[in-house]
Amino acid sequence: MSAWLGEAPSRHAPPLSKYRWLRLLTYLLITWLALIIGLAGGEELATSYGLAHADAFLLTFLQAAAIVLALWRPVPAWALSLAAAVVAALVARPHLETLPPSSGPNWPWTTPTLVAHMAVLLLLALRVRFRGAIAVLAVTTLVTYVVQGGMAVGHYSGTGTMAVAVFAIVAVIGAALRSRSEARTELVQQTTITAEERARRTLLEERSRIARELHDVVAHHMSVISIQAQVAPHLAEHPSEELLENLAGIRNNALEALTELRRVLGVLRSENPEDPYGLGSPGTGAAPDAPQPTLDRLDALIENTRAAGLDVTTEVTGRVRPYAPGVELSAYRIVQEALSNALRHAPGSRVRVEVGHFPNGLHLEVTNSPPRHPVPPSPGAGHGLLGMRERAAMLGGHLVAARTSDGGFHVTAFLPGDIAPNPPDQPPTGEEST
Repeated sequence: MSAWLGEAPSRHAPPLSKYRWLRLLTYLLITWLALIIGLAGGEELATSYGLAHADAFLLTFLQAAAIVLALWRPVPAWALSLAAAVVAALVARPHLETLPPSSGPNWPWTTPTLVAHMAVLLLLALRVRFRGAIAVLAVTTLVTYVVQGGMAVGHYSGTGTMAVAVFAIVAVIGAALRSRSEARTELVQQTTITAEERARRTLLEERSRIARELHDVVAHHMSVISIQAQVAPHLAEHPSEELLENLAGIRNNALEALTELRRVLGVLRSENPEDPYGLGSPGTGAAPDAPQPTLDRLDALIENTRAAGLDVTTEVTGRVRPYAPGVELSAYRIVQEALSNALRHAPGSRVRVEVGHFPNGLHLEVTNSPPRHPVPPSPGAGHGLLGMRERAAMLGGHLVAARTSDGGFHVTAFLPGDIAPNPPDQPPTGEEST
């Protein structure tokens, strides 16, 4: 019922525009049209049909009021407009019989009443559904047929048929505009929903990749715990039964946890990783069972990037030392993603990679210059930065990515350093620069 009364407007219905000045202009024009129809129609009824001016202006101003009412309540406005037109035709009919046949005026639709009803029908077709517009058009046609056919006079000028044809055209135009508006609205909504779903899916995929990589790291440590628990009894003389029982429990728990981790990894691993630049893709390696990369493999990553066409320089500052596996893995992936973005969006550019080792963590900086020539839009999802930020936030760090003043791109990340003990065969080194 609310849709029938015009409670489900399209973008062509009030407020007619998102701009206030345009809405006010539309209301002003419609009100001005209603005023002209009221004055001109009243004068024509009084002159052509011989009605009293008071009666003539009352009928035409009812139709003028129907035009303004149609902005908010199109169905009641249509009923008011049709009723006023019928009353005007019926009141004018006795006066037509006294006129000469050659001077018969337009009847039952005069020009002002015809224009007024057209405006009302257009506003109605913009507000109600198509079947509602067809219904009111059918009723208008039936009423016109009854008035002109059952009560026709000898000098009838035939405006009924012409009026119905014009009304049909107006109703079809209004319905077409409404359908087009609804289709565009649905398209915008679907596009918005699709973009949101794509972003959500990308976020979940990136988190799954991160979870898989971290599970790889945890699985390594669980394997070490299991082996140490198995070897520990052989390192002590005459171990007690309690100690042997506890160590056996530790080993069994570690093996059970390792089994579960491997089961999860089997679900999370990618079957067919793709790497168009030879750099690997975040969350995948060259093979499903390849070890997770660390900062030691940055040199190989940079060499692959140079081979792909970028001029890459690196600088390592601070005292180089090992970090927790999760920190090294995330640092490698962040640099990898930044280099992939440079290859994709700025081919032929110069890239500078800086790795800074500080007492409180690891600082990464990747800056590329503008591309040498215009680059077509990338077909990728465009959510690589999202994954980089997820990795930094997961470790309690932060990442900033922005365009530079010369048209390049700059990525800066800081990862808190949960320092792992130095392996005995890997003493710390000093500063490096290449």
